[in-house]
This record gives sequence, structure tokens and C-alpha cells, in this order.
Amino acid sequence: MASGENAPPLTIDQEGPGPVDSLPLSFYTFDPKEYWREPKDSYWMSFSNWILTQERRQGQRVQSLGEWADRTLSGSTQALPNNESYIRVGFATESEYGDPAQFEPEARFRLDVPTVERKLRLVVESESDELIPLAERRRDRQLTETERSDTQATGALRFISNVGDAINLNNDIGVRLRLPADAFWRATARKRWQTASPWTLAVKQRIYYFHQDGWGARSWFGASRDLGKNWQGLLASEIEWLHSERKFEFSQVLNTYKRLNNRATINPRVGILGESQPNWRHTSVFADMTYRYRLHSDWLFGEIIPALEFPREESFKDRASLILRIELFFSGSISRPY
Repeated sequence: MASGENAPPLTIDQEGPGPVDSLPLSFYTFDPKEYWREPKDSYWMSFSNWILTQERRQGQRVQSLGEWADRTLSGSTQALPNNESYIRVGFATESEYGDPAQFEPEARFRLDVPTVERKLRLVVESESDELIPLAERRRDRQLTETERSDTQATGALRFISNVGDAINLNNDIGVRLRLPADAFWRATARKRWQTASPWTLAVKQRIYYFHQDGWGARSWFGASRDLGKNWQGLLASEIEWLHSERKFEFSQVLNTYKRLNNRATINPRVGILGESQPNWRHTSVFADMTYRYRLHSDWLFGEIIPALEFPREESFKDRASLILRIELFFSGSISRPY
């Protein structure tokens, strides 16, 4: 895009295309004809350059932390590449009927380090979804940080194994990082297979026990297929047994997804939530649509999420909301072509 009549003649210091010419098209946010324009100093340019610098620094720190933990646990001088550690921070604002928008900071992290030839992993997370209500997990992107349950960070050793050739089995032993500490154990089995029809099926079963909160079990089943015109569909059902409350919670969600271009995706959903006490009934019906746009490279994103909910606790009166979110994703495992 910098060749031909739009490119200036080479100077004595140039022998051919430089690093700028090798950048991928997805790197740019301007037209080819603007390629050689002189940059203009502005507050926005200074701020954006500071953001870019932070991503480079913090992403490398996350990667270095994961590599250090990998070497320490495995006893090896070599760290396995591409650990799945990340830090995700951002700001979100929610606007509802009669409620003005207010920006709320958000932060989540995950340290996921492979050791011992990937049969053992150290997993440290900012939250444990076993202690998050099912209804909240299904509507997570609709919520701001103040509306989410506080479950404290957890740290665990994950033992990875297989049952046969198709079932992946993980066993986690760890603690909630608080005082007093709360030990837990959880086991997760997964299986996925492609049928002769266009459908792909997947199941996940989890059993867990927390010393202070008791035990529970969760079953998830999903069926996905190509809907045509670049649309993907997923019909997912989940049921969870809460032993401390002696009841089941369940969800049924129809999830569709389409990549509009190399920057934007759209994700409409409709779902039903329910419980078994005092009797089997649905507690909420909701619909939302997530428009996610890659603002820069592969780590800075923006989201617009209009949502509509009909909760039983408000006599199924409609409750509309609009979420605006900016999210920065720091991870040393991101692979870039530039």
C-alpha cells in the first residue's frame, strides 16, 4: 500500500522497503492515501502513544511472571512458551431507565502456567466461577464490576489427564486467597465430537467442593452449527446443583455469532434462566447483543451491549440497559506479525 505513485523516492539512506512497509493491513486505521502524511501532535496522539507503551511493558511483565513461575515449579531452566496468563482491565458504563451512566473500572487476571510437560499447571485467577450464581455467569457481559459477586482470587494446581482418547479430565486442588483460607477441589471432564450432520456437540461436567461453602455439580451441553452467510449458532443448556441451598439452577441460551470484518464481531443472544425452588419455574428472560470492535491491534477493544431483561422479582416488567466498555488485554503470549 506504500508502493507505486503514492510512495516517495528512496533517499540515500534507504535501500528498499523498511519495517513500516511490512506491517499488516490490520495495523492501520487510515486510508492508503494518508500513508505518507506528516503526523500532527495532539493530546490524543500523546495519550494513545502512552497506551501503546503500557501494553508493550505490561504484556512483557505478564509473560515474564508466567515464565518465572513455570521454571520454579518445574525445576527446569527452560520455560514453556505461550503460557495463557493475562491481565484484563477496562472501564464500563451502564445506563438504565432513570439511571444516568457512570464509568466503573474493571479488572481481571489469570496466571495459567504449564509445567512438567503440560501435565501440571499452576492456575491463579481473580475469581472462581463456581461461587458465581448461574444467572450472573450467563449475563456477565451485561454487568459492571459493582454488580458482580465478590468471590476472591483463587490459586490451584491443575492435574491434566485423559480418559480414553476423547475425554479431557482436569483435577484442581487449591485455596481461595483470603483470610481465613478456604481450601477447594474441583474436577472437570470435557468431550467434543462432530456428528454426521452439520451439528457439533460438546458436553462438560464439573464437580466441586469448597470447605466453607460445600459442594456442587454442574452439567453443560451445547450443540453448534454453521447457519450460513458467516453466521454461527450455539444452543446451550446448563443445570447446576447447589447443595447448600438444596436446589437446582438452570439456563437455556441461544447464542449466535458473526464476524463482520477483520475488526468487528456481533453476538446476539436470547436466554431463559430458572430454578427448582420453591418449584420448577423460570426466574428471568433476557436478550442482548454484543457489538465488539477491535480498536487497535489485538489487545484494545470496545463493546456496545444493549440488553433487555424480564425478571420475575419485578413481575416480569421489562428492564433495559446499555453497556459501553473499553477493554485492554495485557498478555505476553500474544503473537504479532509486526
